[in-house]
Amino acid sequence: MEFLKKHKENFQKTKKMLGNTFNPLDLVFPNSNGNYMHTSEISRAFKNAIKKANLPDSRFHDQRHSHATILLKQNVHPKIVSERLGHSKSSFTVDQYSHVVPSLQDNAVDVFDEAFDA
Repeated sequence: MEFLKKHKENFQKTKKMLGNTFNPLDLVFPNSNGNYMHTSEISRAFKNAIKKANLPDSRFHDQRHSHATILLKQNVHPKIVSERLGHSKSSFTVDQYSHVVPSLQDNAVDVFDEAFDA
């Protein structure tokens, strides 16, 4: 939250200096011209950030896979994960992350079993 607050404060200063034509789309993270960031700019910024934080090297896109995997392992319904990823069908999401889905089956067995213990 602190980062976003500071970012907003800096952004408002920049907008005041450059005028209303800067970032007319009101983007949260525009490029230096106030437009959409090109994917190479995002990748470069991400690589710099993970290097600065001494984290293992990875691609920006890998974060999308991590997001989906974490949600599925926490038993978030695949339909919800599919919607968050923008997949048109949840079956695609399940197929892509089938290595995670077996844990969902194990959890389903446990839940069903616990229903009869009550």
